[in-house]
Amino acid sequence: MFSDRRARYFLLGLSLFMAGGSLACTHKESTYPADYARYQRIDKALETLEKSYVSKDAKTFNTIRLPLEDLDRMDLEMQKDFETYADIKTEFSIERIMIDGNTVEMYVHWQGQWKKNPNDDGIRERGHGMLRWVGVQSILLSSVEGELPFGMASRQAAAKTEEPVRPSEPPSP
Repeated sequence: MFSDRRARYFLLGLSLFMAGGSLACTHKESTYPADYARYQRIDKALETLEKSYVSKDAKTFNTIRLPLEDLDRMDLEMQKDFETYADIKTEFSIERIMIDGNTVEMYVHWQGQWKKNPNDDGIRERGHGMLRWVGVQSILLSSVEGELPFGMASRQAAAKTEEPVRPSEPPSP
């Protein structure tokens, strides 16, 4: 039979062989590597949008969008936010992504905080919106819908100028 030392080496080799075989079986090749890569590019585009807004980097924002009038307005609203708030923090979470050919509709939930100075309690808001992207290899923002965080300075200014709602007086007899 085997000597004690040989038996240990044999069992060790057998266990390593079986462990290696089980590891090889758990690794699967991606069935759709091109789709996965596109989802990664879409996710990266959202991350770039969020980082450019928080870091007040309009130049980077302009590299991930199409030159369209609606997005020009969004850019102006972002500029007002940059001028108004010393600190901006936002967090996006993707609720759903719908892809139809070249068009990607990304439904997001967001929350954020805007501070005029470090000692300020700031404004906290949250909402939902849709970001429409186009492209396969290069993902670019083409339009937005819903309530997104960009333009908080304008929304706050509009809220301050609205007259408070007064309770209606009872009708006179």
